[in-house]
Amino acid sequence: MDKGNKLDFGGQHIYVGMDVHKKSWSVSIYTEQFEHKTFTQPPEVGKLTNYLQRTFPGATYHAVYEAGFSGFWLHDHFREQGIDCMVVNPADVPTKDKERAGKTDRVDCRKLARSLRNGDMKGIYVPPRVKVEDRTLVRTRQSMVRKQTRCKNQITSILFFYGINIPEESRWSRRFIHWLESIHMERASGDVALKAHLEELKHLRQIIANLNRAILSLSKTEEYRADVLLLKSVPGISTLTAMILLTELADISRFPSLDKLASYTGLIPDIKSSGETEYSTGITFRRNAALRSLLIESSWVAVRKDPALMMAFNKLSLRMKKTQAIVHIARKLLNRIRFVLKNRQKYVPAVI
Repeated sequence: MDKGNKLDFGGQHIYVGMDVHKKSWSVSIYTEQFEHKTFTQPPEVGKLTNYLQRTFPGATYHAVYEAGFSGFWLHDHFREQGIDCMVVNPADVPTKDKERAGKTDRVDCRKLARSLRNGDMKGIYVPPRVKVEDRTLVRTRQSMVRKQTRCKNQITSILFFYGINIPEESRWSRRFIHWLESIHMERASGDVALKAHLEELKHLRQIIANLNRAILSLSKTEEYRADVLLLKSVPGISTLTAMILLTELADISRFPSLDKLASYTGLIPDIKSSGETEYSTGITFRRNAALRSLLIESSWVAVRKDPALMMAFNKLSLRMKKTQAIVHIARKLLNRIRFVLKNRQKYVPAVI
């Protein structure tokens, strides 16, 4: 080649698959026709960007990695560098049996690059950074509540283990906590152990109270206030429930239909088919776990407050278990949620 001629890959596309780890990335680069190179590099966006621009000047670059511990910052940084970047659900990456049996980082990044080039994958929704941070706040509260529940279970287990009768009054009230603090074991070691759990519980209660205040303040901001008021018009939806919905869904317009939204939340059945036979294997395993459990919990409240939902629940309960019927109600509740957010109208009971 004439040294005076500069490389120009204008109009060509380069595909980059990345298996991302904390200390290194396995990277595979495909052109439109061939596998160019597979290598390992430090976890640096700039280093990979420089390599692509130096090796394939003028090309259009496409990158992909699996959703996981690394979040979305890679996606944002690549976009800032002018590189189209996709984040995919690991379960949605086409995988050959040979790749499944011989799974390595190099195999995974090749698989990603090849599937990206072939158009075999669809990326997940990547929320704006501010939405991700709001969601992190709400999820942190949910995490702390789970820790609090575990701590309470540990305390009651200690009491049962030593045959200490628990008062029948309402559990975990301030009075009940004072009663727990008054318990004395036979040895100092037992007192220290029980006190450690009580101190952890009080600490978690304070953390959750602080998080509740932060979420309440966030719900009153211009960004969320109107949507929270709309959602609270739906039976079973509190301010906290509304904030979980808004931060998890991020943008209701990204769901073109109720079926798409129900699929995201996990309120659809898994279907198996063979020939002309098709049957349901029950509610799908794939879901947004936080939203599905939240919607089912809210549905138990809604059936007591909304005449239309109460009637539907009673009819469903005649032909199936109540625990199955409430899943159907959760989908109806989800439809109401979608309606008020998309149409900017408060919910009117027994109408929608």
